Amino acid sequence: MDAQIAFPLLIGLIGVALLFDFLNGLHDAANSIATIVSTRVLPPKYAVFWAAFFNFIAFLFFGLHVAQTVGTGIIAASAVDARVIFGALMGAITWNVVTWVAGIPSSSSHALIGGLVGAGLAKSGLPVIVWSGVLKTTFAIFLSPVVGFSIALLLVLAVAWIFVRSTPMAVDSTFRILQFVSASLYSLGHGGNDAQKTMGIIAVLLYSQGMLEGGFHVPFWVVISCQAAMGLGTLFGGWRIVHTMGSRITRLTPMQGFCAETGGAITLFMATYLGVPVSTTHTITGAIIGVGAARRVSAVRWSVARSIVMAWFITIPASAIIAALFYWLSGLGG
Repeated sequence: MDAQIAFPLLIGLIGVALLFDFLNGLHDAANSIATIVSTRVLPPKYAVFWAAFFNFIAFLFFGLHVAQTVGTGIIAASAVDARVIFGALMGAITWNVVTWVAGIPSSSSHALIGGLVGAGLAKSGLPVIVWSGVLKTTFAIFLSPVVGFSIALLLVLAVAWIFVRSTPMAVDSTFRILQFVSASLYSLGHGGNDAQKTMGIIAVLLYSQGMLEGGFHVPFWVVISCQAAMGLGTLFGGWRIVHTMGSRITRLTPMQGFCAETGGAITLFMATYLGVPVSTTHTITGAIIGVGAARRVSAVRWSVARSIVMAWFITIPASAIIAALFYWLSGLGG
């Protein structure tokens, strides 16, 4: 493919990007609704509508710092062309589908980062990598679950102290209501951080085609399209991963669900403000483990947690290899 591509092909690539965004919502729906479903505060069919709504309106509350990072801070924008975007998206989509079918809560975010790195390396080698952005993202792989774990653990301890004289029934009733708030906040954080990654991909594609006047930025129609695609994906849910996140790691009460969601939301808000494309999966996993460990260490099924952590380590290299393969295949007919 040449630097300038035909308009129908450009529309097709934007469609593939929105498909990734839809699959991101589908794959990561569990992050937003697992706790509120597993505590039986909301049945799944209502929980997905609740999460999808707050996914969609997230653009009203956050800047576009994450989109800027993904668009220009992982590989050099000058190296981006249609083949790179195609390879990156197909690497991320393929890995998302594999882990979704297997019920593994891997990171859609890091699948996309891995896809960009793999396709970029396949085109131009190491010089194309923006190491500051890649290292910042890699650092966040380890930091975001630790922060989610720590905040959720502290919240459980604080809530336990505040409600020490309350009856279990009163505590349960209170936090069944408060979980609506915490689930909303987490869904806002999820939509704010994750949808921006696809915005960055579409914007840098448009930029590479000379279709953005005034330098790199994210057009409003791209913002709305990405938020809508993610919200629709969330509506379809990812029930296998909901089971893993909501009950296989540890059993949750409404109070613990509130603390996990709130801890995860605070972490996502901070990351989105700083422009760091973190994994919502990593974040909520760390928070759920934190509330389980606050009860007792044995309350966490560490074997399940270990398998999730293993998926974290292999997501970027696996999606990078797949993306490089798709980049190569896309050039066979050129």
